[in-house]
Amino acid sequence: MSIKTNALIYFLAFCSGFCIMGIELLGGRILAPFFGSSVHIWGSIITVFMLSLSFGYLLGGKLSTKNASLTKYGLIFLVASIMVMPITLFSQPIMELIFTHIEDSRYGSLLASTALFFIPTVILGMISPYSVRLLVTDRDKSGQVAGRLYFVSTLGSALGTIITSFYFVLAFDVNTIISAFALTLGSLGIVAIVVNTLVNNKELAHA
Repeated sequence: MSIKTNALIYFLAFCSGFCIMGIELLGGRILAPFFGSSVHIWGSIITVFMLSLSFGYLLGGKLSTKNASLTKYGLIFLVASIMVMPITLFSQPIMELIFTHIEDSRYGSLLASTALFFIPTVILGMISPYSVRLLVTDRDKSGQVAGRLYFVSTLGSALGTIITSFYFVLAFDVNTIISAFALTLGSLGIVAIVVNTLVNNKELAHA
């Protein structure tokens, strides 16, 4: 991978971290009208995100061992984009259904969080290990590369949290922000695929 391609991977990892934490933060706003905003509501949201990310790390690591490429990397972003969009479309009816059938807000919020966020967050969790696989070309430097990647991704998460909570929620409604995250992920996936195609075509031209 070239320096420019590596920079793109770091940028995409940064953006994915930004989107993950932005969506997690908005989860509290989505659940609040039905289940409140007490500590066990946030406990449900955080638990679902941590579990789904852990599964995503496993799946992403496994997928990265099978002919890893920037195109497949971009496809993960596209799938994540598609999986995020239903949050804006179906959150209301899903929560109404769960709210009317489960009286205890602890278990209701846990089920609602799982229904809304588990699958998209699993897909988003696949990005970090796949990023490491694309970036590591020297086994002796794998730890350094992984550390740099997780620094960039976590920095994106921190900025996603602060910018979403301080600015986005004041200027836009929740569905608009979620849709923007989904469109951003999809656009980044297309960029990765296009860049990989251009690089491959350039290599073939020089062959």
